Amino acid sequence: MADNNTVARPYAQAIFELANESGDLATWSGALDVASQLLVDGQVVEYLGDPAFSNEQRLEFLGGLFAKVGVDTLGGKDKKGTNFLKLLLEYGRIAALPEISSHFEALKAQVENMVEVTVTSASPISKIQQDSIAKALQARLGRDVNIATEIDENLIGGAVIKAGDVVIDGSLRARLEGLATALTK
Repeated sequence: MADNNTVARPYAQAIFELANESGDLATWSGALDVASQLLVDGQVVEYLGDPAFSNEQRLEFLGGLFAKVGVDTLGGKDKKGTNFLKLLLEYGRIAALPEISSHFEALKAQVENMVEVTVTSASPISKIQQDSIAKALQARLGRDVNIATEIDENLIGGAVIKAGDVVIDGSLRARLEGLATALTK
C-alpha cells in the first residue's frame, strides 16, 4: 500500500489550486489544520474504517466533529469541502488528511514566500536568539521565516534547525557522534 505522503501530494495540489483560484487559502488552511488534528489520532481513523458504516454515515460523523470544534465545513462556505471529504471517503483516503494538510501548507508557504522553521534545542531559546536565527535563515533562504521551537533534552546542547528540506544539525550530540565515528575509523 502507498505511503500517506505519496497519496496526499496530488490531493493537496488539487485542493491548493482550487483554494488559490478562489482566494480561499486561509479558509482551507484552517479547515485542513482542524481536520488534521482530528484525524492524526488513529482512533478516529479506526472508527471511520468500521465496515458497518456507509460513506454517508462517515461523512455525517465527520461533519459533526467539525461542528463541535467550530468549523462549519471543510473548505468554507460552499460544497467543495463536503465533496472533497466524500471523495476521500469513497477512495479510502481519509487517513491521509493530516499529510494532505501538511502538503497544502507547504504549497501555501511557497506562494506566500514563507518557510516554516522548527528549532529544536536542549533548553529554551530566548526571543533574541530566535530573531537572530530568523534573520540568518531569511538571508540564506531568501524567504520570510516563521519559527516554532521545541525542546529535546537528548541533544545535550546546541540546536537542530529544520526549514523545509534544509536541516542544520548544530547539536552537541551530533558533534560527539561525528567525533566517535572519526575515532573508530
